[in-house]
Amino acid sequence: MMNIRASRPGEGDRIVEIWRGAVDATHDFLTPEDRLAIDDLVCGFLPDAPLWLAVDARDYPLGFMLIDGGHMEALFIDPACRGKGIGAALVHHGLALHPAMTTDVNEQNPQAIGFYEKLGFVRTGRSALDGQGRPYPLIHLKYAGK
Repeated sequence: MMNIRASRPGEGDRIVEIWRGAVDATHDFLTPEDRLAIDDLVCGFLPDAPLWLAVDARDYPLGFMLIDGGHMEALFIDPACRGKGIGAALVHHGLALHPAMTTDVNEQNPQAIGFYEKLGFVRTGRSALDGQGRPYPLIHLKYAGK
């Protein structure tokens, strides 16, 4: 059984742990220097960000999503839980709140692009740099329905 709920104070360590595991499992294109720099940024804001958490029956976080103004800024799932529908459940929760939700995905992460396209997102553009100006191109996506 899985539930989706808002994050609570004190869950930051687990959230960062999920982020680190997911990034290490899916973002092998990052240079070691950029991975460390991004980790510093994430540790500075993610623990206190307003997140949606997917939690198991014991209320243990398995994944999270960050939405800001209808744009999904982050979706990360514990690598041990990938492929079990947790990411899709979080996205569907986000779409219930923001039916025209958008997101950006690293171009070097084709699995993520395929995941979003399977859920009904379409490509709307591309940026050569990521949000911090690093050379990791982004694919812009918008939910178009299924």
